[in-house]
Amino acid sequence: MKAGSNLLGALSALALSFCIVVSGAGVAFVASSVTAQAAVVSTIVVRGNQRVDAETVRGNITIKPGINFNKSDIDESIKRLYATQLFSDVQINQRGNSLVVDVDENLIINQIVFNGNKKIKDKQLEALVQSKPLGPYDEITVEYDVDAIRDAYDRIGRSDATVTTQVVNLSGGRVNIAFEISEGDRTKIAQINFVGNKAYSDGRLADVIATKRSGILSFLSRKDVYDPDKLRADEELLRRFYYNRGYADFRIISSTADLDPASNDYVITITIDEGERYTFGDIEVESTVAGIDAEAARRHLQSRTGAVYSAEKVEESIISISEAAAADGYPFAQITPRGNRDFANRTISVTYLIDQGQRAYIERIEIRGNTRTSDYVIRREFDISEGDAFNQVLVRRAKRRLEALGYFKSVNITTSPGSEPDRVVVIVDVRDQSTGEFSIGAGYSTGSTGATAEIGITERNFLGRGQYIKIAVGGGQNTRSYTFSFTEPYFLGYRLAAGFDVARTEDTSQDNYDIETTSVTFRVAAPITDRVRTVLAYTYSQEKYTPEAGATFSTPIQDAINNSPWIKSSISNSLIYDTIDDKTLPREGIFARMTGEFAGVGGDAKFVKITGKGTYFHPLSDYGDIIGSVTAGGGYVASTSGQLRVFDQLFIGGETIRGFDSQGIGPRDTNGDALGGTTFFNASAEVGFPLPILPRDFGLRGAVFADAATLYGSDLNLAGTTVNGLDMQWRASVGGSVIWASPFGPLRVDFGFPVVKEPFDKTQTFRFGTSGRF
Repeated sequence: MKAGSNLLGALSALALSFCIVVSGAGVAFVASSVTAQAAVVSTIVVRGNQRVDAETVRGNITIKPGINFNKSDIDESIKRLYATQLFSDVQINQRGNSLVVDVDENLIINQIVFNGNKKIKDKQLEALVQSKPLGPYDEITVEYDVDAIRDAYDRIGRSDATVTTQVVNLSGGRVNIAFEISEGDRTKIAQINFVGNKAYSDGRLADVIATKRSGILSFLSRKDVYDPDKLRADEELLRRFYYNRGYADFRIISSTADLDPASNDYVITITIDEGERYTFGDIEVESTVAGIDAEAARRHLQSRTGAVYSAEKVEESIISISEAAAADGYPFAQITPRGNRDFANRTISVTYLIDQGQRAYIERIEIRGNTRTSDYVIRREFDISEGDAFNQVLVRRAKRRLEALGYFKSVNITTSPGSEPDRVVVIVDVRDQSTGEFSIGAGYSTGSTGATAEIGITERNFLGRGQYIKIAVGGGQNTRSYTFSFTEPYFLGYRLAAGFDVARTEDTSQDNYDIETTSVTFRVAAPITDRVRTVLAYTYSQEKYTPEAGATFSTPIQDAINNSPWIKSSISNSLIYDTIDDKTLPREGIFARMTGEFAGVGGDAKFVKITGKGTYFHPLSDYGDIIGSVTAGGGYVASTSGQLRVFDQLFIGGETIRGFDSQGIGPRDTNGDALGGTTFFNASAEVGFPLPILPRDFGLRGAVFADAATLYGSDLNLAGTTVNGLDMQWRASVGGSVIWASPFGPLRVDFGFPVVKEPFDKTQTFRFGTSGRF
């Protein structure tokens, strides 16, 4: 047993010794592995650099002499050196106690030139490319630059433009890069076809979208350029158009753009399904929020039972209820519309559900993409700011306001989570566009004014601050005019449009005297609601009358000439109601203005004047795009001290009742000079329609009209003067018009024929000028 025990002990000792050896070997292996992964060098050697200083290389790596490093440090150092874009190749290896960094330097760009470009200037291309003089040359970056130049030519309608590059090696590791551009011919849009439309004609839908067919004057507007993003935006315009006119089931089946290589023209085809037209059914409001009364909320509804269904009216109702709830202390109230279609009766009943929404606050509003427009110009269109309760409805309204400014090609607003669960980041992506305009206007009448023309320069976003500036010079055979206008749309940080106008006119159209008028007007406009605004203005003007030698005048005009120059200092207030859908070509809505003016804040003039005018537009045929309108207006002036001066009375003519000259109706002396009146009324009816046969792309429309007006009364010194037309005497005219939506603005030619007139009236058949009548 003792021998066995000794043997067992010896084996145990041997096994223990083996285990220790194995364990020790294992420890030695691990230690060796750690030593291989963590190393220390005493020096860093840089090789291959010619222009880049060795210290620059050492400063861009994480490895330092005397400090342990491992493979991940080597990888990170290589990444950092590549990120400098100074090197085309980097290798890092340990050689004994030294770390050896081998680099191949990138070539340096000495100069970039563009050859063959005429339509896009060098400075515009320089801003597009990422390669820059004195920067590193990189083949991949140059390829991106080539694509960016091609995209720029696509956006101006030259999709067949080609771009190649030439790289010239210079001494000292430098290169010159030449972008060789062949601009090709401009790609045009030969046709825009709509398939599936029944309620609206092709021409009416062509007016809705922003992309236009190529025409004779397309080079002025550049709207005939195919752009996939623009076509997507056109799809959204069509959806909005149909949704707001009762077609809640409208959908776009497809939109394609086919290029004919032979003609270099696009044919755009948009296939749609209009669906049925709906009207509003029952309108209800339900509230689950204690403190918000559903019945009280009903008065904020913009949608009405029986009216044509409109997505815009639903959204306006949501906004109105949301604002009312926030004002009552419920900023997180969420209004959700729930629609119920009645297919048999073609109605949509809408229930607005008021719930307590998720509590979320705006952490910040982040603005991106604005290269010209200042951030604050964008921020001020939001009714909410950092720290306020997040409200998606108010965000959508801000988007519409930004789009309406006309400063941007596109506006996109998204949200992302903030730093806390109840925080939201609002991201505003915009693309600036040109806001400067050069305008040319012209007019002609067969009456006393003759031919006139005006050249103007307008900037709607001056220096990216959202300010409006216009300079215009006009003249004709009998007139000269000079104007300068400036408007700050957010005066003192409030939604007040404040500005001033300076004007001077020289008028020699009268038979025996000339008029010079210089004026300055200061004005402030404030919104009362989305549809109603008010304008307060102060005007100071000086009028100077110069008679011809030997001319004789009636007493009222002689008195005015004797008191020349005449100073008028007045304040005025206008109330404007505006629901029209389009300022250029209104199809539906009302535009009405009433103005009261008090002259007597200093100066010579002493009177009170009230004028008003309203026009109602309504489509008579949706498919034919036939538009009817009726207008009514009137005015009254009264002296506040003594009698009126003749030129402070009211005058109307061809601008109000076509077929008559300027100042063509109303009281007149035996010399034929207009004396004006104290009271006028006018009314008009008009029907506008697309001109047949001619393509809609020409922008030509016709109209027939009937006008009526009267001007009468007097508060003048008529001693020794015989006057015709002091009593109310109605005049009437009928006629036709041609209206052109020109690239210079809407122009109009009127042919008016008086059917009721007085012998002493002055008439004119032909009148040409701008078509704005409100």
